[in-house]
Amino acid sequence: MATYADTAAGHADWQAWQDSWDRQQEWYLPDREERFRVMLDMVEALTGPHGPSGTEGQGGPAVLDLACGTGSISDRLLRRFPAARSTGVDLDPALLTIARGHFAADSRVEFVTADISDANWVDKLPHRSYDAVLTATALHWLRTEQLSALYGQLAGVLREGGVFMNADHMPDASTPRINEAVHDFDRARRQREKSAGSQDWVEWWSEMADDATLADVVAERFRIFGNPLNGDHSDGEVQSAGWHAEALRAAGFAEARPVWCSPEDAMVLGLR
Repeated sequence: MATYADTAAGHADWQAWQDSWDRQQEWYLPDREERFRVMLDMVEALTGPHGPSGTEGQGGPAVLDLACGTGSISDRLLRRFPAARSTGVDLDPALLTIARGHFAADSRVEFVTADISDANWVDKLPHRSYDAVLTATALHWLRTEQLSALYGQLAGVLREGGVFMNADHMPDASTPRINEAVHDFDRARRQREKSAGSQDWVEWWSEMADDATLADVVAERFRIFGNPLNGDHSDGEVQSAGWHAEALRAAGFAEARPVWCSPEDAMVLGLR
């Protein structure tokens, strides 16, 4: 079945939209590339650059790009491991349109529309198991009970010895003075960069909504998630890195711990 990306191809500049998404995200996360680098380092350390022998398919690691958005992780994965294969999963029709347009000529990548808060979303996956499941700046959209259930599902998606990594906002409530200082410092940085022309979340969506070739799919996105132009955003909850590690172990992962952190964010790795 044709996707919106198919009908918009030739009109939208997918690389330009990818680049603008990266810049907008970097305004919030100046260390974004560093977390991607560590994430892929851990994929190589634990699965090898070519994936373990005997996994489904051939060549490189089979990766599930969870809540993939525009495919930022898949893009960096394939640059680092050209023989890798990626399945991107998301519900956002606008971001998936950019992803499908950007990767339209790349047979190493496939995309699935699915709601990861749904109990049966894994039934839509095209493969039985993966070497790695990777996600960044996405699962804070979920409530705590939804995230716990998702971790249990991911334990069933990964092969034995496979890895899961989640990089997201993981605050530590035990350090309120440090947290306040970091928040104030980052707010001042954003204000300076905004004055210099950086684009925030609302402005990015406003620009996309104004693009005639994308207006319909953006309207559909707003219907599903709410309109960020009206202040609508995540209704999820955030937890500490320690909570994530404990939840992964409770879900059936053999080992779990943080493998990277910034003053406000962290990345937790679970080994199946």
